[in-house]
Amino acid sequence: MDYIERNYQLIKQRMIEQMENSLVRGRNLVETELDTGLLNFIIKPIVKSFYDYWAQHDARDGTLKQINLTLDAGKILLLKGNSNDVFNEILNKSFPKYLEADQTTRQCSRQHKNYEKLMHVSKETFINYLKEVVKLLEITDDVDNYGDLCRIAFPSKEVATQNLMKQLDFTDQGIKIVENDPSILKLPVGRKIIVKALRKGFVQTKEEFIKALNDTYNNK
Repeated sequence: MDYIERNYQLIKQRMIEQMENSLVRGRNLVETELDTGLLNFIIKPIVKSFYDYWAQHDARDGTLKQINLTLDAGKILLLKGNSNDVFNEILNKSFPKYLEADQTTRQCSRQHKNYEKLMHVSKETFINYLKEVVKLLEITDDVDNYGDLCRIAFPSKEVATQNLMKQLDFTDQGIKIVENDPSILKLPVGRKIIVKALRKGFVQTKEEFIKALNDTYNNK
């Protein structure tokens, strides 16, 4: 099934591009937030060092693991036959590894009262993410790029928009949990700065994804 491997590589390339863009955006937003506070010059070196180390090590490695894990799980689903039983089997096996690599939950305390809520959102995100990947991987038509895959997997702009908004809603829910009680973060300092950067990063990412979707379906 050469088409699965072709689709696998197209999806992976797109996801890695999005990851790299997010890391650069996050760095810029953290820098901006640090420049706005009167006393932030005191904690600026600490927060910047934390973010740079996190971005270059934990974030990149963890996100790559999530990308590979989700794509591999989708591939196995297709090869085994995408039944509910197989889906649940793969989900139960893969989600703990996905959660372990998740960058939001890894920076949060497991002992916090809201951690279970965050973990639930992460699981719903993974389920939706996996379903989307399967739809993209199973395309047998001739395609040249990720945009071609999307237009075939999600035939109308309306369907693609609904799917995107569902995924973004899960991300929004996760950020709100952290916003409502930043003490869930394990960071010793700079929690408010990181939370503000998370929210602004989400808003910018949402705008970017909507623009990319419009370009995909308007420029056929």
